[in-house]
Amino acid sequence: MKRTLLAAGMIGAATLAQAAGFQLTSPDIKAGAMIPKIFEFNGFGCSGENKSPALKWSGAPKGTKSFAVTVYDPDAPSGSGWWHWMVINIPADVTELKPDAGAVGGANLPKGASHVRIDYGVAGWGGVCPPQGDKPHRYIFTVHALKLDKLDVPADATAALTGFMINGNLLGKASFTARYGRK
Repeated sequence: MKRTLLAAGMIGAATLAQAAGFQLTSPDIKAGAMIPKIFEFNGFGCSGENKSPALKWSGAPKGTKSFAVTVYDPDAPSGSGWWHWMVINIPADVTELKPDAGAVGGANLPKGASHVRIDYGVAGWGGVCPPQGDKPHRYIFTVHALKLDKLDVPADATAALTGFMINGNLLGKASFTARYGRK
């Protein structure tokens, strides 16, 4: 099966070879743990500070030319999940996003990187904000190693279009999942 997928181009050799060494962590959010309220959205009934967490990665696949970072809630009651953050065109020599790199306007992003419009309708971090009373939602933080220096997407590209382009140029990825709920 693996050989068939490789031959069909559905799984890249670099993804298979590098998956174990590519890691994503956060000094602010621990994998499997509850997300602190500071990262909660401020709006839609939520009252957090809407700050993005710091993220760090290491062990990127050989040949990586840029990175993209995404945060996705598969449990959102939208029928298609919810994109909370998407950053593209992070240079290959960058291995972290500083705290609040998700500020709208991109002033806290590494040079050359940019935000993509997320499901809140803004290009920046959109904090966690599951409906009150839902069981805690899962938030999947992912860094994607890409084979291109820059993704060529329109300035107003949707998260879905950008995700398609990320996956079409993927060398490998590393993720962790954390949770958040409101009573």
